[in-house]
Amino acid sequence: MYDAIKMMADKNVGALVVLDGSKIVGIVTERDYARNVFLKGRASPQTLVGEIMGRNVVCVEPDKWTEECMAIMSAKRAPSPVINDGELLGIVSIGDLVKSIISDPVIEQLEHYIRGAKT
Repeated sequence: MYDAIKMMADKNVGALVVLDGSKIVGIVTERDYARNVFLKGRASPQTLVGEIMGRNVVCVEPDKWTEECMAIMSAKRAPSPVINDGELLGIVSIGDLVKSIISDPVIEQLEHYIRGAKT
């Protein structure tokens, strides 16, 4: 478990897809770690990823609409692996989808508003 958490921190990602060969068998998130290791006082080096990972993984295909993916991930409260013809292409999170929906000018306006509100 320690190696998985270190990898997530090093790569600045919040989730990892767990594979058995090329088959997706689970997903482990920062939330899984926080709730099932840290808050329970367990030790990372003695905890296996398989003990805390989510096993009911819902995958999406690259041709799914953003809104459809958001609905799936909101219901599961987890990021989704992206697969095509059984091949893992990547992983998509709610944050990724929100960024793709909100246009750059809207983000700039929100950032300006936040900076202005804090001064």
